[in-house]
Amino acid sequence: MFTGIVETTGEVQAVIDDEGGRRMRIGAPFEGLDHGQSISVSGVCLTVEKAADGEWFEVFLARETLARTFFDDLAGGDRVNLERAMPADGRFDGHIIQGHVDTTAEIVGIEQEGEDWTFTFSLPEAHRDYLVGKGSITVDGISLTVADRRAEEFDVAIIPTTYAETTLSEKSVGDPVHLEVDVVAKYVEQLV
Repeated sequence: MFTGIVETTGEVQAVIDDEGGRRMRIGAPFEGLDHGQSISVSGVCLTVEKAADGEWFEVFLARETLARTFFDDLAGGDRVNLERAMPADGRFDGHIIQGHVDTTAEIVGIEQEGEDWTFTFSLPEAHRDYLVGKGSITVDGISLTVADRRAEEFDVAIIPTTYAETTLSEKSVGDPVHLEVDVVAKYVEQLV
Protein backbone atom coordinates (compact mmCIF):
# COMPACT_ATOMS: atom_id res chain seq x y z
CA MET A 1 0.00 0.00 0.00
CA PHE A 2 1.11 3.54 -0.75
CA THR A 3 -0.02 7.01 0.32
CA GLY A 4 0.65 9.09 -2.79
CA ILE A 5 3.24 11.24 -1.05
CA VAL A 6 6.04 11.05 -3.61
CA GLU A 7 9.44 10.69 -1.92
CA THR A 8 11.60 11.61 -4.90
CA THR A 9 11.87 11.32 -8.64
CA GLY A 10 14.16 8.88 -10.39
CA GLU A 11 15.66 8.69 -13.85
CA VAL A 12 15.16 5.73 -16.14
CA GLN A 13 18.71 4.53 -16.83
CA ALA A 14 18.02 1.51 -19.01
CA VAL A 15 15.11 -0.21 -20.72
CA ILE A 16 15.42 -3.78 -21.97
CA ASP A 17 12.56 -5.40 -23.88
CA ASP A 18 12.17 -9.17 -24.06
CA GLU A 19 9.38 -11.50 -25.15
CA GLY A 20 7.79 -11.54 -21.69
CA GLY A 21 7.74 -7.79 -21.06
CA ARG A 22 10.23 -5.08 -20.18
CA ARG A 23 12.90 -4.51 -17.55
CA MET A 24 13.80 -1.04 -16.33
CA ARG A 25 16.71 0.23 -14.28
CA ILE A 26 15.84 3.41 -12.41
CA GLY A 27 18.34 5.67 -10.69
CA ALA A 28 17.23 6.45 -7.13
CA PRO A 29 18.87 7.39 -3.82
CA PHE A 30 17.04 4.72 -1.78
CA GLU A 31 19.03 2.66 0.72
CA GLY A 32 17.94 -0.83 1.77
CA LEU A 33 15.79 -1.80 -1.22
CA ASP A 34 15.67 -5.59 -1.35
CA HIS A 35 14.55 -8.16 -3.88
CA GLY A 36 10.77 -8.61 -3.61
CA GLN A 37 9.91 -5.23 -2.10
CA SER A 38 7.11 -3.17 -3.62
CA ILE A 39 7.76 0.28 -5.00
CA SER A 40 5.46 2.77 -6.70
CA VAL A 41 6.86 4.04 -10.00
CA SER A 42 4.64 6.88 -11.23
CA GLY A 43 1.74 5.21 -9.47
CA VAL A 44 2.40 1.65 -10.64
CA CYS A 45 3.15 -0.92 -7.95
CA LEU A 46 6.21 -2.85 -9.13
CA THR A 47 8.51 -5.41 -7.51
CA VAL A 48 12.19 -4.72 -6.98
CA GLU A 49 14.29 -7.42 -8.65
CA LYS A 50 17.76 -6.00 -7.97
CA ALA A 51 19.13 -2.89 -6.31
CA ALA A 52 22.41 -1.08 -5.66
CA ASP A 53 22.08 0.94 -2.45
CA GLY A 54 21.74 4.63 -3.09
CA GLU A 55 22.21 4.22 -6.84
CA TRP A 56 19.53 2.27 -8.74
CA PHE A 57 16.96 -0.51 -8.71
CA GLU A 58 15.51 -2.78 -11.40
CA VAL A 59 11.90 -3.81 -11.98
CA PHE A 60 10.10 -6.02 -14.48
CA LEU A 61 7.01 -4.87 -16.37
CA ALA A 62 4.70 -7.68 -17.48
CA ARG A 63 2.62 -7.35 -20.65
CA GLU A 64 -0.47 -6.57 -18.54
CA THR A 65 1.36 -3.65 -16.93
CA LEU A 66 2.51 -2.35 -20.31
CA ALA A 67 -1.04 -2.60 -21.66
CA ARG A 68 -2.50 -0.48 -18.81
CA THR A 69 0.24 2.15 -18.53
CA PHE A 70 2.31 4.50 -20.66
CA PHE A 71 5.47 2.60 -19.68
CA ASP A 72 5.81 1.13 -23.17
CA ASP A 73 6.85 4.66 -24.23
CA LEU A 74 9.43 5.24 -21.46
CA ALA A 75 13.06 5.57 -22.50
CA GLY A 76 16.41 6.28 -20.89
CA GLY A 77 16.52 9.77 -19.40
CA ASP A 78 12.79 9.94 -18.61
CA ARG A 79 11.89 10.80 -15.01
CA VAL A 80 9.37 8.96 -12.83
CA ASN A 81 7.79 9.58 -9.41
CA LEU A 82 8.91 7.18 -6.68
CA GLU A 83 7.43 6.08 -3.36
CA ARG A 84 8.41 3.10 -1.27
CA ALA A 85 5.61 1.00 0.26
CA MET A 86 4.19 2.38 3.49
CA PRO A 87 5.47 0.64 6.63
CA ALA A 88 2.79 -0.60 9.03
CA ASP A 89 3.96 1.87 11.68
CA GLY A 90 4.38 4.81 9.28
CA ARG A 91 2.48 8.07 8.90
CA PHE A 92 -0.51 8.06 6.61
CA ASP A 93 -0.38 11.45 4.91
CA GLY A 94 -2.12 10.94 1.55
CA HIS A 95 -4.90 8.45 0.85
CA ILE A 96 -5.10 4.68 0.31
CA ILE A 97 -3.32 3.85 -2.94
CA GLN A 98 -2.81 0.32 -4.19
CA GLY A 99 -0.58 1.09 -7.14
CA HIS A 100 -3.04 -0.65 -9.45
CA VAL A 101 -3.46 1.82 -12.30
CA ASP A 102 -7.04 1.94 -13.56
CA THR A 103 -6.40 3.81 -16.79
CA THR A 104 -4.33 6.44 -18.52
CA ALA A 105 -5.57 9.95 -19.19
CA GLU A 106 -4.21 12.96 -21.01
CA ILE A 107 -3.24 16.39 -19.76
CA VAL A 108 -5.59 18.78 -21.55
CA GLY A 109 -4.65 22.01 -19.78
CA ILE A 110 -2.00 23.57 -17.53
CA GLU A 111 -2.53 27.04 -16.11
CA GLN A 112 -0.29 28.84 -13.64
CA GLU A 113 -2.12 31.01 -11.13
CA GLY A 114 0.40 32.93 -9.02
CA GLU A 115 2.56 30.28 -7.37
CA ASP A 116 0.02 27.49 -7.95
CA TRP A 117 -1.02 25.56 -11.03
CA THR A 118 -4.27 24.05 -12.23
CA PHE A 119 -3.86 20.87 -14.23
CA THR A 120 -6.80 19.62 -16.28
CA PHE A 121 -6.98 15.96 -17.26
CA SER A 122 -9.26 14.01 -19.57
CA LEU A 123 -11.70 11.74 -17.74
CA PRO A 124 -12.17 8.39 -19.49
CA GLU A 125 -15.84 7.44 -19.67
CA ALA A 126 -15.46 4.10 -17.87
CA HIS A 127 -14.08 5.88 -14.77
CA ARG A 128 -16.32 8.94 -14.55
CA ASP A 129 -18.53 7.58 -11.77
CA TYR A 130 -15.55 7.20 -9.43
CA LEU A 131 -14.59 10.89 -9.29
CA VAL A 132 -16.34 13.44 -7.14
CA GLY A 133 -15.49 17.04 -6.38
CA LYS A 134 -13.12 17.28 -3.38
CA GLY A 135 -12.56 13.51 -3.59
CA SER A 136 -9.21 11.75 -3.91
CA ILE A 137 -7.49 10.82 -7.16
CA THR A 138 -4.03 9.45 -7.85
CA VAL A 139 -2.21 10.94 -10.83
CA ASP A 140 1.18 9.36 -11.63
CA GLY A 141 1.37 8.16 -8.04
CA ILE A 142 0.57 11.56 -6.52
CA SER A 143 -2.29 11.81 -4.01
CA LEU A 144 -4.41 14.74 -5.20
CA THR A 145 -7.81 16.27 -4.56
CA VAL A 146 -10.31 16.77 -7.37
CA ALA A 147 -10.88 20.54 -7.47
CA ASP A 148 -13.53 20.44 -10.18
CA ARG A 149 -15.17 17.65 -12.17
CA ARG A 150 -16.97 18.04 -15.45
CA ALA A 151 -18.46 15.44 -17.80
CA GLU A 152 -15.25 14.66 -19.71
CA GLU A 153 -12.45 16.21 -17.65
CA PHE A 154 -11.36 17.19 -14.16
CA ASP A 155 -9.05 19.72 -12.51
CA VAL A 156 -6.59 19.46 -9.65
CA ALA A 157 -4.82 22.34 -7.92
CA ILE A 158 -1.07 21.84 -7.62
CA ILE A 159 0.89 23.62 -4.89
CA PRO A 160 4.51 24.72 -5.47
CA THR A 161 6.00 21.84 -3.45
CA THR A 162 4.11 19.19 -5.42
CA TYR A 163 5.00 20.88 -8.69
CA ALA A 164 8.70 21.09 -7.83
CA GLU A 165 9.14 17.65 -6.26
CA THR A 166 7.27 15.50 -8.80
CA THR A 167 7.35 14.97 -12.54
CA LEU A 168 4.39 17.34 -13.02
CA SER A 169 6.87 20.17 -13.62
CA GLU A 170 8.14 18.26 -16.68
CA LYS A 171 4.72 17.51 -18.16
CA SER A 172 3.03 19.29 -21.06
CA VAL A 173 -0.44 19.38 -22.57
CA GLY A 174 -0.95 16.13 -24.48
CA ASP A 175 1.23 14.03 -22.17
CA PRO A 176 -0.24 10.81 -20.73
CA VAL A 177 -0.65 10.19 -16.99
CA HIS A 178 -1.67 7.19 -14.90
CA LEU A 179 -4.93 7.39 -12.96
CA GLU A 180 -5.95 5.31 -9.98
CA VAL A 181 -9.41 6.14 -8.70
CA ASP A 182 -10.23 5.95 -5.01
CA VAL A 183 -10.48 2.25 -4.08
CA VAL A 184 -13.23 3.08 -1.55
CA ALA A 185 -15.48 4.19 -4.43
CA LYS A 186 -14.93 0.87 -6.18
CA TYR A 187 -15.84 -1.08 -3.04
CA VAL A 188 -18.98 1.02 -2.50
CA GLU A 189 -20.05 0.39 -6.11
CA GLN A 190 -19.62 -3.35 -5.68
CA LEU A 191 -21.54 -3.40 -2.39
CA VAL A 192 -24.54 -1.53 -3.83
